[in-house]
Amino acid sequence: MSAAGEQLDRLVEIMARLRADCPWDREQDIRSMRPYLIEEAFEVVDEMDRVAQGGPWRALCEEHGDLLFQIVFHARIAEELGEYSMADVSAAISDKLTSRHPHVFGEKQADGTPQPLANWAKLKAEERKKKTGREGSVLDGVPTGAPALMRAERLTEKASRIGFDWSNVQEVRAKVDEELRELDEAIASGDRDALEHELGDVLFSLANLARFLHTPAEDALRMAIRRFTTRFQHIETALRVDGVPLGEATLEDMGRHWQAAKKAEKALPPPTRVPRAPLVALRFPVADLAAQRAFWDTVAPLLGWSSERGGPDEAVYGDGLYRLTFTPGAGLPSPATLTFGAPSAVSVERLRTLLERTSPGSLLEGGGGTGRLTFQDPAGLRWEYAFGSR
Repeated sequence: MSAAGEQLDRLVEIMARLRADCPWDREQDIRSMRPYLIEEAFEVVDEMDRVAQGGPWRALCEEHGDLLFQIVFHARIAEELGEYSMADVSAAISDKLTSRHPHVFGEKQADGTPQPLANWAKLKAEERKKKTGREGSVLDGVPTGAPALMRAERLTEKASRIGFDWSNVQEVRAKVDEELRELDEAIASGDRDALEHELGDVLFSLANLARFLHTPAEDALRMAIRRFTTRFQHIETALRVDGVPLGEATLEDMGRHWQAAKKAEKALPPPTRVPRAPLVALRFPVADLAAQRAFWDTVAPLLGWSSERGGPDEAVYGDGLYRLTFTPGAGLPSPATLTFGAPSAVSVERLRTLLERTSPGSLLEGGGGTGRLTFQDPAGLRWEYAFGSR
């Protein structure tokens, strides 16, 4: 058995144990699990966005595990009811993939090239007929609860498989202009129903354009939202540094900070793939493990880190991606400084306040709105918490 198969079997066994021995897991049913599946799927998308921007892959791996756990959980509930098992889930998708890809798993053309994918809609219609007794619609299979932009794009994609489509991107772009003109007419009329109708047509045509551009509209809008959030939070931070209360800044001031945020964005290098061997863990020998553990048990939560299980002579802390491990030893021969990236200057100031309250002797310098703070743990290690560091 492959390593993947062994680990999946292990997960299935863990799930069975949880359903038997954990009160919370035992109480769940298919209805109660619905929101968790949606939440985990969105968390996967969040991490995919971070990877797309050049972030690390490890957190995405963990989110994929959380999503897989949801599937295993559902399959366990079904198995207990005598419906199906995780093996049936795997078999069903394997059978579906092989039947829908005859150009890969079936016969090839005489010259050895794969068969075209034009019969995809036909294959799916045959599947529906076997299941329900009717072919149904080419548009079937797009969830009504999916985000509207995503649904619009998927519906036009399905329709295109039987030839109902524009010939080229220029025609689609012209359609966007046509819909915008009709929206202008609706705006001039002030008719609420017409406004909703024409705005919907504009959004639908943009989703169709996104399909032609091979740039999913849902992804593009989500990235635009991230940019807006980052820029607006830059405005908030800058106003605090200027001493201007939120709500009292002029539009001119906010616009100036907005442009500064955009300029900073453009100055960043384009996203690149993270090296395949990123830093995952740091291990430090310390002379007094008890003092070190007492300090980090207090400070780690302030940084969003948590204590993790380690060996009997280890103090381990992590944020889901990186791990710090302290072990008994002679200690480092000379002081070392490690830098954490802070999400904002405000978070630096907040940490300074909390450290003054919980571990006043550890503060060395920083704060005061500069976005930089240095503190020292009992082992003499220096930690810099800085906003804007890379």
